[in-house]
Amino acid sequence: MKNINLSIIIPSYNEANRIENTLKTVRNYLAKVNWKTEVIVVDDGSQDGTTARVTDFMEDWESLLLVKNPKNCGKGFSVKNGILHASGRVVLFTDADLSTPVEEIPKLIEPIIRNESDLTFGSRALDRSLIGVHQSLTREFSGRIFNWLVQMLIGLPFKDTQCGFKAFRRQAIMPFIGQQRIRGFGFDPEILFLAKINGLRLQEIPIRWNHHEGTKVRFFQDSLKMFLGLIQIRLNQLFGRYS
Repeated sequence: MKNINLSIIIPSYNEANRIENTLKTVRNYLAKVNWKTEVIVVDDGSQDGTTARVTDFMEDWESLLLVKNPKNCGKGFSVKNGILHASGRVVLFTDADLSTPVEEIPKLIEPIIRNESDLTFGSRALDRSLIGVHQSLTREFSGRIFNWLVQMLIGLPFKDTQCGFKAFRRQAIMPFIGQQRIRGFGFDPEILFLAKINGLRLQEIPIRWNHHEGTKVRFFQDSLKMFLGLIQIRLNQLFGRYS
């Protein structure tokens, strides 16, 4: 693919131990493809030197940008802040641990470039044979329950809304990105919900994925917040807050 104008957003919170390897991997991959790209690391109030690590890379990587949140605001806020700073025609965000290999990027951006979709997102559930390293059985089961709740409560007919690997046409999402209200890990269903009610073409795509230790998701606390987020999405719609 040529003439790709792509922004890659990497939300990061206390990622000093692995952000260097992440950025090296992304830079090495981008050196092999003929795309116009920018990489935006959004530092979500890290206290462990993440900012310093990214700043070191910026010295010889012109297209690497650093956006700093005013404090620890959550992953949803970080992705939104990255979107607002992005300039690419296509925007993709990926987790800092690169659970989804960067080589999977074309799977998401090609349907957008071909004008087949406006928003694409990686799915672990469509083809579980692509999962290399699985999460614990407890987390996998809770993930299935959560996506069942997503279908029941807000009507999204997808099997995996939580994979941290999504791409979209920036021009299509900008008119309503300001309506995103959920700041934490439950923001993914809200983005998909907003895209759906605004008439965007959504596509769920099977991707390779590997679990990495060091997740920032707190199982009980964040699971409850994500469930309450679904209630909030439904209430926001009922009270016209997404109009």
